[in-house]
Amino acid sequence: MKRKREYQSSEVVKSFAKIYGFEEKLLAFEVKDFLSEYLDDALFREIGDVNLNGKLLSIKIKSSLLKNDFRMRKTFFLKKFQEKFGSEKISDLLVL
Repeated sequence: MKRKREYQSSEVVKSFAKIYGFEEKLLAFEVKDFLSEYLDDALFREIGDVNLNGKLLSIKIKSSLLKNDFRMRKTFFLKKFQEKFGSEKISDLLVL
């Protein structure tokens, strides 16, 4: 009798991302999901692209007011992201 392994879908996705080199993009999607929960709908609609290059997280924001708010509170948001996803994965935040 063979033993069946049960995986959660998130574990399978993470293993595929690791194999095919999409870990950074997967983490960027997780950050965007976190922002959708953290911000209200009107503010979240102003978030454009979220990307991760190495350990640099870049967030493109459409609204100049929200962009300035993120820039002024950069260390606050960086600490939030590091607490949630790990400081070994995100070392700096760039607001575009």
